Amino acid sequence: MSRKSRVQKLQAEVERLKERLNAVILAHNYQIPEVQEIADFVGDSLDLSRKAVKTDADVIVFCGVNFMAEMAKILNPDKTVLIPSLKARCPMADQLPARLVREAKLRHPDWTFITYVNTLAEAKAEADVCCTSANAPKIVEQAPSDTVLFGPDRNLAWYAERVSGKRVVPVPPYGHCYVHKKFRPEHIQRLREAHPDAYVLVHPECDPEVQELADRIGSTNQMVRYVGEGDAEVFVIGTEVGLVERLRRMYPEKRFIPANPDAVCLEMKSITLEAVRDALRDMKFEVEVPEDIASRARMAIEKMLSM
Repeated sequence: MSRKSRVQKLQAEVERLKERLNAVILAHNYQIPEVQEIADFVGDSLDLSRKAVKTDADVIVFCGVNFMAEMAKILNPDKTVLIPSLKARCPMADQLPARLVREAKLRHPDWTFITYVNTLAEAKAEADVCCTSANAPKIVEQAPSDTVLFGPDRNLAWYAERVSGKRVVPVPPYGHCYVHKKFRPEHIQRLREAHPDAYVLVHPECDPEVQELADRIGSTNQMVRYVGEGDAEVFVIGTEVGLVERLRRMYPEKRFIPANPDAVCLEMKSITLEAVRDALRDMKFEVEVPEDIASRARMAIEKMLSM
């Protein structure tokens, strides 16, 4: 059997299981193409959070990393939430345990603590509000304190400070995404020389030196919107390569060049079609969040969604 035939067979099996279980599949932009193709919704963490709230499905299969599946469970406590791979753990989320949030708030009780959604539920439960890469500057702007604590991504903190004009203190000071650290200024400079008409889009998790070379900075869904709204025909994409593959499917008439083709999130890629099929067939791996943590994390998430 050819690879194409095997993929189609697995996708058909997933569709049958999904219909039988009244399930919905949410897939992040960094998922492999064949998983994105069978998803009901594809997007960034903010978009998928909203979709999770609105779904009337009994089962949510979250094709993303662990903090995203946790968030879906927190917002849908009465639904079954499955994550297809236990390897889909975000390393950056592990950089901000709840202990660090509590300690920072004790040192600065008058400063608002904003957690990036790329955190585990235990950290969200200690925060005043959450944010995503799409809305971080807006959340910072609306914070009641002139200085805010922000974790864990120091580059997103830098971007939010630059746009909002408020002082943003990263917690921890070294927080980062290993995938976005792979983008270097020389990548952008080299591609601009090779493609002078290209429009450069980068994610705010990239280092400041990379952000400063971009035409636009935004979340993955914002990048999709910029491509659709703009007149450019060639784009350099500074985020995980899964988004490049999605953009090529959406806009076959345009050209998309990864700023670094080695920018691959191994944790996202641990979710395969077989893993999605097995999750539905065997009802694994179910996501649970203790209610004492979930209730407090829910407040921070819902505050973000309302803001």
